[in-house]
Amino acid sequence: MIDVPMLKLDNHDPALPLPAYQTAASAGMDLVACLAPDDRETGIKLPSLGRAMIPTGLAIALPEGYEAQVRPRSGLAVKQGLTVLNSPGTVDADYRGEVKVLLINLGAETVEIAHGDRIAQMVVAPVTQARLMPAETLDATDRGTGGFGSTGKD
Repeated sequence: MIDVPMLKLDNHDPALPLPAYQTAASAGMDLVACLAPDDRETGIKLPSLGRAMIPTGLAIALPEGYEAQVRPRSGLAVKQGLTVLNSPGTVDADYRGEVKVLLINLGAETVEIAHGDRIAQMVVAPVTQARLMPAETLDATDRGTGGFGSTGKD
Protein backbone atom coordinates (compact mmCIF):
# COMPACT_ATOMS: atom_id res chain seq x y z
CA MET A 1 0.00 0.00 0.00
CA ILE A 2 1.24 3.51 -0.82
CA ASP A 3 0.37 6.82 0.81
CA VAL A 4 -1.25 9.39 -1.49
CA PRO A 5 -1.69 12.95 -0.17
CA MET A 6 -5.23 14.22 -0.83
CA LEU A 7 -6.40 17.83 -0.71
CA LYS A 8 -10.01 18.91 -0.16
CA LEU A 9 -10.51 21.85 -2.51
CA ASP A 10 -12.52 25.00 -1.77
CA ASN A 11 -15.54 23.53 -3.58
CA HIS A 12 -15.48 20.33 -1.50
CA ASP A 13 -18.51 19.64 0.67
CA PRO A 14 -17.28 18.37 4.08
CA ALA A 15 -20.47 16.31 4.42
CA LEU A 16 -19.42 14.07 1.52
CA PRO A 17 -17.54 10.83 2.11
CA LEU A 18 -13.94 10.68 0.98
CA PRO A 19 -12.93 8.10 -1.64
CA ALA A 20 -13.02 4.67 -0.03
CA TYR A 21 -12.71 0.99 -0.83
CA GLN A 22 -16.09 -0.69 -0.31
CA THR A 23 -14.63 -4.10 0.56
CA ALA A 24 -11.28 -5.28 1.92
CA ALA A 25 -10.24 -6.70 -1.47
CA SER A 26 -11.59 -3.90 -3.72
CA ALA A 27 -9.17 -2.67 -6.40
CA GLY A 28 -10.88 0.69 -6.78
CA MET A 29 -12.12 3.30 -4.35
CA ASP A 30 -15.42 5.02 -5.09
CA LEU A 31 -15.45 8.66 -6.17
CA VAL A 32 -18.51 10.80 -5.38
CA ALA A 33 -19.97 13.77 -7.23
CA CYS A 34 -19.25 17.10 -5.55
CA LEU A 35 -21.59 19.35 -7.49
CA ALA A 36 -21.42 23.12 -7.60
CA PRO A 37 -23.72 24.79 -5.04
CA ASP A 38 -26.15 25.85 -7.81
CA ASP A 39 -26.50 22.21 -8.96
CA ARG A 40 -26.75 20.55 -5.53
CA GLU A 41 -30.54 20.78 -5.22
CA THR A 42 -31.42 19.95 -8.82
CA GLY A 43 -28.57 17.60 -9.77
CA ILE A 44 -27.18 17.27 -13.27
CA LYS A 45 -29.41 15.64 -15.86
CA LEU A 46 -27.65 13.66 -18.55
CA PRO A 47 -29.88 12.87 -21.55
CA SER A 48 -29.19 9.86 -23.73
CA LEU A 49 -25.71 10.35 -25.28
CA GLY A 50 -25.18 13.42 -23.09
CA ARG A 51 -21.87 13.90 -21.35
CA ALA A 52 -20.66 16.03 -18.46
CA MET A 53 -17.49 16.65 -16.49
CA ILE A 54 -18.39 15.90 -12.86
CA PRO A 55 -16.20 17.41 -10.12
CA THR A 56 -15.09 15.52 -7.01
CA GLY A 57 -13.79 18.48 -4.99
CA LEU A 58 -10.50 16.65 -4.44
CA ALA A 59 -6.93 16.78 -5.71
CA ILE A 60 -4.24 14.14 -5.16
CA ALA A 61 -0.44 13.98 -5.29
CA LEU A 62 0.56 10.58 -6.62
CA PRO A 63 4.15 9.46 -6.16
CA GLU A 64 6.24 9.29 -9.32
CA GLY A 65 5.82 5.89 -10.95
CA TYR A 66 2.06 5.70 -10.24
CA GLU A 67 -1.14 6.78 -11.95
CA ALA A 68 -4.77 6.86 -10.87
CA GLN A 69 -7.18 5.27 -13.34
CA VAL A 70 -10.75 6.60 -13.26
CA ARG A 71 -13.07 3.78 -14.30
CA PRO A 72 -16.82 3.21 -14.58
CA ARG A 73 -18.83 1.67 -11.77
CA SER A 74 -20.21 -1.57 -13.16
CA GLY A 75 -23.64 -1.19 -11.54
CA LEU A 76 -24.21 2.23 -13.14
CA ALA A 77 -23.04 0.92 -16.50
CA VAL A 78 -25.33 -2.11 -16.55
CA LYS A 79 -28.41 -0.53 -14.94
CA GLN A 80 -28.36 2.95 -16.48
CA GLY A 81 -25.82 2.92 -19.30
CA LEU A 82 -23.68 5.46 -17.44
CA THR A 83 -19.95 5.10 -18.05
CA VAL A 84 -16.68 7.01 -18.09
CA LEU A 85 -16.19 8.37 -21.62
CA ASN A 86 -12.38 8.30 -21.67
CA SER A 87 -12.23 5.02 -19.80
CA PRO A 88 -9.96 4.63 -18.09
CA GLY A 89 -9.26 8.27 -17.44
CA THR A 90 -5.70 8.82 -16.27
CA VAL A 91 -4.54 11.06 -13.44
CA ASP A 92 -0.79 11.48 -13.91
CA ALA A 93 1.68 11.69 -11.02
CA ASP A 94 2.51 15.32 -11.84
CA TYR A 95 -1.12 16.54 -12.04
CA ARG A 96 -2.28 18.61 -9.06
CA GLY A 97 -5.68 19.82 -10.28
CA GLU A 98 -9.12 18.61 -9.31
CA VAL A 99 -9.96 15.00 -10.10
CA LYS A 100 -12.99 15.16 -12.39
CA VAL A 101 -14.97 12.37 -14.01
CA LEU A 102 -16.10 12.59 -17.65
CA LEU A 103 -19.41 10.71 -17.70
CA ILE A 104 -21.52 9.76 -20.72
CA ASN A 105 -25.02 8.33 -20.71
CA LEU A 106 -25.18 5.49 -23.23
CA GLY A 107 -28.63 4.48 -22.03
CA ALA A 108 -31.97 5.40 -23.60
CA GLU A 109 -33.29 7.34 -20.59
CA THR A 110 -32.07 10.56 -18.95
CA VAL A 111 -29.90 9.90 -15.89
CA GLU A 112 -29.72 12.31 -12.95
CA ILE A 113 -26.42 12.76 -11.14
CA ALA A 114 -27.08 13.92 -7.58
CA HIS A 115 -24.65 15.61 -5.22
CA GLY A 116 -22.89 12.83 -3.30
CA ASP A 117 -23.67 10.02 -5.79
CA ARG A 118 -20.95 7.42 -6.26
CA ILE A 119 -20.08 8.04 -9.92
CA ALA A 120 -16.84 6.18 -10.68
CA GLN A 121 -14.00 4.25 -9.13
CA MET A 122 -10.35 5.17 -8.91
CA VAL A 123 -7.60 2.56 -9.12
CA VAL A 124 -4.04 3.56 -8.21
CA ALA A 125 -1.57 1.54 -10.27
CA PRO A 126 2.16 1.44 -11.04
CA VAL A 127 3.34 2.87 -14.36
CA THR A 128 6.16 1.64 -16.54
CA GLN A 129 7.47 4.11 -19.09
CA ALA A 130 8.91 2.74 -22.32
CA ARG A 131 11.68 3.97 -24.56
CA LEU A 132 10.82 3.35 -28.22
CA MET A 133 13.85 2.19 -30.15
CA PRO A 134 14.09 2.63 -33.93
CA ALA A 135 14.44 -0.74 -35.68
CA GLU A 136 14.90 -1.94 -39.25
CA THR A 137 12.71 -5.02 -38.68
CA LEU A 138 10.59 -6.61 -35.98
CA ASP A 139 10.73 -10.22 -34.87
CA ALA A 140 8.21 -12.56 -36.53
CA THR A 141 5.19 -14.00 -34.70
CA ASP A 142 2.44 -16.45 -35.63
CA ARG A 143 -0.09 -13.59 -35.70
CA GLY A 144 2.06 -11.29 -37.79
CA THR A 145 0.21 -8.17 -38.95
CA GLY A 146 -3.30 -9.58 -38.29
CA GLY A 147 -5.28 -6.85 -36.53
CA PHE A 148 -8.92 -6.30 -35.53
CA GLY A 149 -10.93 -9.49 -35.96
CA SER A 150 -7.95 -11.48 -37.19
CA THR A 151 -8.28 -14.18 -34.53
CA GLY A 152 -11.90 -15.05 -35.42
CA LYS A 153 -15.14 -14.84 -33.46
CA ASP A 154 -14.14 -17.16 -30.62
